[in-house]
Amino acid sequence: MNLPREFSAVVLAGGRSRRMGGDKALLAGAGDGGPLWRRQRDVVRAAGATEVLLSVRAEQAWRRGAEGFDGQVLDALEVGGPLIGVTAGLERAAHGHLAVLAIDLPRMQAGWFATLWAECGAGVGGVGRRTDAGGYFEPLAAIYPKALMLTAGEALVRGEFSLQRFVAAAVAEGKMRVREIGPAEAPLFENWNEPADVRPPPQA
Repeated sequence: MNLPREFSAVVLAGGRSRRMGGDKALLAGAGDGGPLWRRQRDVVRAAGATEVLLSVRAEQAWRRGAEGFDGQVLDALEVGGPLIGVTAGLERAAHGHLAVLAIDLPRMQAGWFATLWAECGAGVGGVGRRTDAGGYFEPLAAIYPKALMLTAGEALVRGEFSLQRFVAAAVAEGKMRVREIGPAEAPLFENWNEPADVRPPPQA
């Protein structure tokens, strides 16, 4: 598919974690008991990202000691959800594609992104779609082309924050290819929203 050899990545860690009662990024998620932000950083590195960004809010004090990233992008809006981090990542990314990984997907593995990368093309990204959950997309472990940067920014300006709608429109325009998520891959998308969800995940 004549893909470039390099892609960027962003770890989305700017959520307010209200249901969790504490910052999810600091939960023990790495195999050695380290924080989730480090695990997710290592996942996208292992997937092949040559530039890894961290999406956070300015008031998250831990970000100052978060090593191993090539830069940080700060949430500029109070509302907007993960689309804020996706947009900022696309604007900052040095390469033509951006892998996005949310902080609260502690079972995600590098191999998923390698599989998606094989589906991508020049100016075209890749996203998974659940076959067991109403056909929803999984936009928080996806690869976006930088060609969507302006579209994402315009959606924020209009106050259209739904990633499902954003991805659906990108798919319809041929800017994202869809990979169906089967039963064997579904556990990768387990997410941690509240304390009862937290269980030791496997190593990255």
